[in-house]
Amino acid sequence: MMRQLTIIFWSVLFGEVIGYIGGALEQLSYNPGEIGVVAAVFALIVVNSITYITNHSQPAKGSENK
Repeated sequence: MMRQLTIIFWSVLFGEVIGYIGGALEQLSYNPGEIGVVAAVFALIVVNSITYITNHSQPAKGSENK
């Protein structure tokens, strides 16, 4: 659970910074709530997908297939 909270915290933080800079460069409005939610959801999906794939890519112990 703490891992997920850490991912959410840092993704919101980085998302807000990137959203603010990107909005200023592109002359767009800055909507902090929307940016934070999108960044958190995207980060959770990516990190959990990578974890799932890497955990299931290793062969089982004692398996003859290498």
